[in-house]
Amino acid sequence: MLAGPYATQILGDLGAEVWKVERPGNGDETRAWGPPFLDGESAYFLSVNRNKKSVALDLESAAGRAAVDRAARAADVVVENFLPGDLARLGLDLAALRRERPSLVTCSITGFGQSGPYADLPGYDAVLQGFTGLMSITGAADGPPVKVGVAVVDVMTGAHAAAAILAALVGVFRGRGGAALDLALFEVGVASLVNVAQSALATGAPARRHGNAHPTIVPYQTFEAADGPLVVAVGNDAQWRRLCAVLGPPDLAGRADWALNPERVLRRAEVVAELTRRLAARPRAEWLERLREARVPGARGARGARRPRARGARHGAPPAVRGRRGDAAHRPAVARRRGAGPAAAPAAAARPARRRVQGALRRRRFGARRGLS
Repeated sequence: MLAGPYATQILGDLGAEVWKVERPGNGDETRAWGPPFLDGESAYFLSVNRNKKSVALDLESAAGRAAVDRAARAADVVVENFLPGDLARLGLDLAALRRERPSLVTCSITGFGQSGPYADLPGYDAVLQGFTGLMSITGAADGPPVKVGVAVVDVMTGAHAAAAILAALVGVFRGRGGAALDLALFEVGVASLVNVAQSALATGAPARRHGNAHPTIVPYQTFEAADGPLVVAVGNDAQWRRLCAVLGPPDLAGRADWALNPERVLRRAEVVAELTRRLAARPRAEWLERLREARVPGARGARGARRPRARGARHGAPPAVRGRRGDAAHRPAVARRRGAGPAAAPAAAARPARRRVQGALRRRRFGARRGLS
């Protein structure tokens, strides 16, 4: 429910003209995934549907199918997330479209791919986090498996899909023809285990949970300062020596048995116990200032998404967001169409990326011509 919209949102951010086809009446079911709601739309829906135009079509009707077919013939890319075979049963055959238009790029996103023993199973992110093993490495070491707090498999699949679509378009522009892309949440989830999966393959030992710690880097976890959680992430031995200077005497950098990361990993309990004792002595703000001056990565251990104090303004955003984005508006405008049907999520107020890539992505304004607006 999120991977396809996330992929097409990336393309819309980069300048593509994106049309989203929804059911008549209630539209995309994620519009109702709330609360919270903003101007009648769920925050969930708004998070992955900016820079798109929306149309309600009944794919069970001949008129709806004909409209989609016309649009697909005018498009550069078609993205769909139906179960394998469902589009064909509706009379919308992507393979036939590609035979007629070899330059067309199609992208099918499903839980388990277009083939294989689980191809006919639906796949939501929570299911795939369990199926791929991601849950088994998330959570406290002595606790149960835990789902990541965001639909991370969906998000990664959407990002992979956007990258694959852009690569396929490069092939089109170079005269190599289009492509039929098959994206499976399961495969992306497994591939995204990266170092954890490789460690299991290298050792033959199953991966395990480490809470907020890292399986192969020490110290790289959450500690408790005097007034709350503090994250310290030491990625190399030079940072370790600088951290030792921050912690003060007695100087831990002089311990030869802790000087190198592999040694610290083997002595994890000792290192963590000593740092826990020292970091508990001072408040977070003081530690963070010292860490910043020493160029040691650190952060507060608890910072959630906060509602801005002024709707549509940037005042509630952290300094890092304000500094990167300036005064650009980030909340997508929401316009309700007259009468029944889904709402459209028009482009954000400032989209410099769209202007930069308009020459690269061919924008086919098929909407008005094909009866989609």
